[in-house]
Amino acid sequence: MSPAHSHSHSHSHSHSHSHTFHPGGPHTHDSAPDDSGQAEILDLDAEVLAEHIAAITAWLPLRSAPRRIVDLGCGTGAGTFALLDRFPDAHVTAVDASSGHLRLLREKADARGLGDRIRTVQADLDAQPWPDLGTPDLVWASASLHHMARPDRALADVHDLLAPGGLLAVVELDGFPRFLPADAPEGRPGLEERVHAVADRHHAEHVPHRGADWGPILAAAGFTVEDQRTIAVHIEGDRGPAVGRYAHAGLRRLRGGVASALSPEDLAALDELLDLDGPHSILRRGDLAVRTERTVWAARRA
Repeated sequence: MSPAHSHSHSHSHSHSHSHTFHPGGPHTHDSAPDDSGQAEILDLDAEVLAEHIAAITAWLPLRSAPRRIVDLGCGTGAGTFALLDRFPDAHVTAVDASSGHLRLLREKADARGLGDRIRTVQADLDAQPWPDLGTPDLVWASASLHHMARPDRALADVHDLLAPGGLLAVVELDGFPRFLPADAPEGRPGLEERVHAVADRHHAEHVPHRGADWGPILAAAGFTVEDQRTIAVHIEGDRGPAVGRYAHAGLRRLRGGVASALSPEDLAALDELLDLDGPHSILRRGDLAVRTERTVWAARRA
């Protein structure tokens, strides 16, 4: 399968993000209590969607290869390592609020022999002032801006941080991926969409910047938006066992936030999917696929 089916857009978008209780998106403020659970999902996201992340880094409209990169809300390092692979002469400053995520990133870096190319900084990007992050040529913000209380202020800080002519890449996921076909599971078809509907209601209240069209917000912060692209993701489950683990970890984390709002029948069906030893375990299904979209904005400091 092609790593990314891409098409550019010149009109505005409004996507609905459903990183319910922050699965699949790095924290830029206080970490969730279940730091290890989120780290597992971030690692699976990086593994399953590696080709798509690489396609985004290859697409960036750069004038020259960046030497100094900042990864804002780096999580456990999906973007950091993709950028280091793409730009072999670059150094990355990886920023996150979670000490646990940064520790895992550092362990991966050392294991890969990349420790001397990565600097980790623990910081709450909603706090002022920011720590010294240098003068990067490229800032990468993947699934992090919509978690911030004041993304407009953060973008103004990024604008001042960047070297003249530097590029900001904003990557946002169109909701946490779907994995099941519409007629699944047997007896409760459409279960996954009902789970996400509950999650979306939560986010409408608690994550007001999800689904934002970042183009006008970037322009207001002084950036020139040079390009915008939506990348469709569709990865069949037979690509490897990580797809099933990703589906299980994601739905398990979603369950923690939506259980009280589901019908007893839906909750029972969800628990059957999550029971690794049961006959209806999601890991036993042969019809899984990862389906979502990512939108990327490439914005330059004048």
